[in-house]
Amino acid sequence: MASNVFRRSVSITTRGRSFAAVTEPVAAVVTESGIRTGLCNVFIRHTSASLLITENADPAVHRDLERFMWRIAPDEGDYEHDAEGPDDMPAHLRSMLTAATLTIPIGAGELLLGTWQGIYLWEHRSHPHQRELMVTVLGDQSGDQ
Repeated sequence: MASNVFRRSVSITTRGRSFAAVTEPVAAVVTESGIRTGLCNVFIRHTSASLLITENADPAVHRDLERFMWRIAPDEGDYEHDAEGPDDMPAHLRSMLTAATLTIPIGAGELLLGTWQGIYLWEHRSHPHQRELMVTVLGDQSGDQ
């Protein structure tokens, strides 16, 4: 059984410090790939934003996550690195504490996320940014397992 690899870049414009839902564009890459059974890897090519799989129904979860992160990586910390502004080093800390890559199983040509799970890009900088995700889909195009 031959394994296939398919890769696409997905560009996301953020609104500044916030969560951007990226489940749909990632799922679109899976559909485009034709992979029926396999794995989808999502990688963010930045050091001041991150990826996570979290609650996709109650926005209070995102507010609580942001408050938690604010306590452990506040903007007003005593940081040496501030070349791109006072929110830059806290953004790097936040990114280090979360994830730069996610892997999601694929079955029947779809992401096998749980009922309440969604994929999010978490922008850690205060101002809007253009972010790039590399979505790589690996697996079999014939049949479902």
